[in-house]
Amino acid sequence: MHSIFISGAAQGIGAAVATLFYQHGYKVGIYDLNHDQAIALANQLGDRAKGGLLDVADYASWQTALSEFNAWAGEMNILVNNAGVLYSGDFDQSNIQDHHRTIDINIKGVVNGCHAALPFLKKASFARVINLSSASAIYGQADLASYSMSKFAVRGLTESLDIEWEKYNIRVLDVMPLFVQTAMVKDMQAESIKKMGVHLSPEDVAAEILKLAGLKTTMWTATHRPIGFKGKFLFKLSRMSPQWFNRYSNLLIAKK
Repeated sequence: MHSIFISGAAQGIGAAVATLFYQHGYKVGIYDLNHDQAIALANQLGDRAKGGLLDVADYASWQTALSEFNAWAGEMNILVNNAGVLYSGDFDQSNIQDHHRTIDINIKGVVNGCHAALPFLKKASFARVINLSSASAIYGQADLASYSMSKFAVRGLTESLDIEWEKYNIRVLDVMPLFVQTAMVKDMQAESIKKMGVHLSPEDVAAEILKLAGLKTTMWTATHRPIGFKGKFLFKLSRMSPQWFNRYSNLLIAKK
């Protein structure tokens, strides 16, 4: 029986991932800064689920949580770096503390998770890392500057480790959804969400992560998985179009 450890799993996409993998027979680690909510979801799912406390910006918290989960599950097979925050609006009108918090959680949190999890993943009979990137990592998004930057960092780290950890037989992949119906996008101040809309559910993202978890990968397996028609279209378009066109199309999306 394989196991999965999910950061930021008490609600939203993380909770949808935990629920779907539990339904498919996995041992599920539901770890979140909201400890009570994580425990409640684990109790709701059943005895193959374990809730716990995790502050992704704190490396020691990762070490404690992963050791606890690994001892409970027997081994850790899949790490999902899901925890994230989003601040929207004009870059200069956002507090510098919000920009820093985005870096601490969205970038440092993923770096911490990958680094702390590797000793456990290397010992597992099967191991995979799936990171939550975003369609905002296709081209930098106005009004979402720090968030977009953070997801480009996740994209770059994913590509680097997917090559570097091949020697351990560990694939490192990511999913790149457009906007998802979660609390994160509520009251978001960005023209892109008004024009592109919110058409994905947490369950849509969870379903893609389940596919990646069970996928028999080869050297031809893509590292990035855009989700939804619009996300896939934008991803393919960005790879075929000249840079000036990508800039212009994103300028039109951002124009008020």
